[in-house]
Amino acid sequence: MASSDSAATTASDSRLTPRRLYRFFAIAETITWTLLIIGMLLKYVARIGDWPVTVGGSIHGFIFLAYAFTAGLVGVNQRWRPLQIVGAVATAIVPYATIPFDNWLERRGMLVGDWRREKSDDPRDGTWVSALLRFFLAHPILLSGLMVVAVIAVFSVLLTLGPPTEWGA
Repeated sequence: MASSDSAATTASDSRLTPRRLYRFFAIAETITWTLLIIGMLLKYVARIGDWPVTVGGSIHGFIFLAYAFTAGLVGVNQRWRPLQIVGAVATAIVPYATIPFDNWLERRGMLVGDWRREKSDDPRDGTWVSALLRFFLAHPILLSGLMVVAVIAVFSVLLTLGPPTEWGA
C-alpha cells in the first residue's frame, strides 16, 4: 500500500499546478535579469560591444513577457484582484522583485490550489473571464499555443520598436 501512496504522491507532485508554473517563471525572470545585468557590465565596463546587452536583453524580454502572461493566467485562476495581477507583472520591472512577490503570495496562500477546470458555486465563476479560463484549461494545447503565439507577437512588435531607451526619441 505504501508504494501506491508513494506513486500517487509522485504523480501529483509532478503535475503543473498554478503555483509551479508561476514560480518557474518568477525564478526565470530573476535569472534573466542577471543575464541582462551581466550583459550591461560587459558592454559598459569591459567595453566588449553591444552584443552582450542584445543577447541578455532579448532573453530577458522574452521571459518578461512569458512571466507577464503567466501572472495573468495564474492570477485569474487564483482569483487575485486585478491590482494584484498588475502588481505581479510590475515586479518584473524591478530587478529580482518577482521572488519576494512570489514569497508574499505564498505566505498569503494565494498560490494554493489546482486549476479551476469546473464551475463552482462561487459567484465569481459566473463571469465571462472565468468561463474563458475554464474553456482554455479544458484545451491546454490550445492555451499553450496561444500563449506562445501571443508572447512571440508582442516580442516581435517590441523588437520592431527597438530598445525601450529609444521609444521616446
